[in-house]
Amino acid sequence: MKQGTQGSAGTTTGEAAAGAEAAAGTARSRYRVPAQPAAGEVDRRRDAGGAAEGSARGEHTHGEPVLPRPRPAVQRSSVRGQVLAALRTALVTGDLRPGEVYSGPVLAERFGVSATPVREAMQQLAQEGAVEVVPNRGFRVVERGPRELAELAEVRALIEVPVMLRLARTVPAERWAGLRPLAEATVRAASSGCRATYAEADRAFHSAVLALAGNQQLVGVAEELHRRAQWPLVGGGAPGGGTRAELIADAHEHTALLDALIAGDLDVVRALVGEHFDGAE
Repeated sequence: MKQGTQGSAGTTTGEAAAGAEAAAGTARSRYRVPAQPAAGEVDRRRDAGGAAEGSARGEHTHGEPVLPRPRPAVQRSSVRGQVLAALRTALVTGDLRPGEVYSGPVLAERFGVSATPVREAMQQLAQEGAVEVVPNRGFRVVERGPRELAELAEVRALIEVPVMLRLARTVPAERWAGLRPLAEATVRAASSGCRATYAEADRAFHSAVLALAGNQQLVGVAEELHRRAQWPLVGGGAPGGGTRAELIADAHEHTALLDALIAGDLDVVRALVGEHFDGAE
């Protein structure tokens, strides 16, 4: 539970689990943030084809860090949403490094799109607190340390733990059993060793649990906090370590929690939830 999206009304749990895995797989294969060209290459392109897009806005593209090339380029349909998903994945994997500045035009060139959807996606990330605007340069990835991570874990626990304990006393066993596919999806995602895959599956499970409370505002607030808790720390480190073994251990807590909820064992539920959020990412 350290890291959880809710499907639309009426979607079955199996479909939600499949959707979470499919979305995560797509993020891995299609949305890897690409390498940016060196300053000399940008200059050569400018000389050959005129001013680079975005230069009129004063965004500098020199000296930016090298990032992996996307495979394949972002498709034209729903461009902003695809770019936003790509950038979120890059934050989780550390391809977008804390403290580094990234310009819209260079990212846009490597995605094969105009700078507009990239800037729009970056503005969304700025609203979420993942990046900050650097005038005339682009966007800097926010630097976060262990203290902020601990504060996020505390706030998440204050919100989610009481709700889960209340649901444990009121939700029937068959409804908990219906979340089994989502819990198992987190185990498969953890086994892949890919943090981006696990992040998607983990948020899907958490959101589905909280959705049983029937409060969409709660789900939205909790998911935003959860997403923020998955961003990398200063130096590129993953929250909570993020090794494959740690992800698998975290995922198995989901299945253990479901077993206790189905059995109606409130003492075990309380212990598992408390332990889970003590090390929450």
